Amino acid sequence: MDFVAGAIGGVCGVAVGYPLDTVKVKIQTEPKYRGIWHCVWDTYRQERVRGFYRGLSLPVCTVSLVSSVSFGTYRHCLAHICRFRYGSPDAKPAKTDITLSGFASGLVRVFLTSPTEVAKVRLQTQTQQRRPSASWPSAAPPLCPAPPSRSVSGPKYRGPLHCLATVAREEGLRGLYKGSSALLLRDGHSFATYFLSYTLLCEQLTPTGHSQPDVWGVLVAGGCAGVLAWAVATPMDVIKSRLQADGQGQRRYRGLLHCVVTSVREQGPRVLFKGLTLNCCRAFPVNMVVFVAYEAVLRLVRSLST
Repeated sequence: MDFVAGAIGGVCGVAVGYPLDTVKVKIQTEPKYRGIWHCVWDTYRQERVRGFYRGLSLPVCTVSLVSSVSFGTYRHCLAHICRFRYGSPDAKPAKTDITLSGFASGLVRVFLTSPTEVAKVRLQTQTQQRRPSASWPSAAPPLCPAPPSRSVSGPKYRGPLHCLATVAREEGLRGLYKGSSALLLRDGHSFATYFLSYTLLCEQLTPTGHSQPDVWGVLVAGGCAGVLAWAVATPMDVIKSRLQADGQGQRRYRGLLHCVVTSVREQGPRVLFKGLTLNCCRAFPVNMVVFVAYEAVLRLVRSLST
């Protein structure tokens, strides 16, 4: 049931946080944006609301599987560690046990998420210009007729599946796993932080005489856990986004280390924390929803089985 509960929680989370994720990726990969509101306004001006949901269909289709694997791997690793160390899978785990299980959960999900992350980032950073409005005519007619304009080519990627097929054809299998080294470094320690902080906060927020927190406790613990996880994940998230976006035109980065050195040299150390505020603002409501849905499903199943 941990796999089912994780899947439901993941879908709820992506529905809440995707527009801010699009803004985050644009800020991290495109230097032209001066800040969050500049990116929001520019995206809305050029593409309207639809621009914030580019590449959504693939994450929605895959997030249930990825979230299911994340939560299921965490619970099963924790049970096996407790059985090995304490003789029972239901024994209370130590902080080290929780950290190791969370780290394993982060590593496993990389193999599933890397291709979808590549498609998501490519679609999010693929800008489509709006046609100029006809409601504001020019002040004076042109002195001579303008030459016929050439037809503007459409976007390179027509959707998530077309994007994956194009990347695989042009860049090979390695293209689908571009940035996976940064993704490994991002998800390993961030998921260790995620599950450890959630467990510790739940313990602190559990009322005296109860075995688990109420709904408000889960909301607060889930939101704070998400913020802490993204706080430690943002530097590698920036590098991951840049490596995955690199491939639309001339390539700039030869690998993870070259991307880090080039980004810091050109934009300073602060570039590694681009999108940190947005990540934290997005993480709180998203992970509130994820953990509330996750815990609600588990509690419902337990009540039905007793």
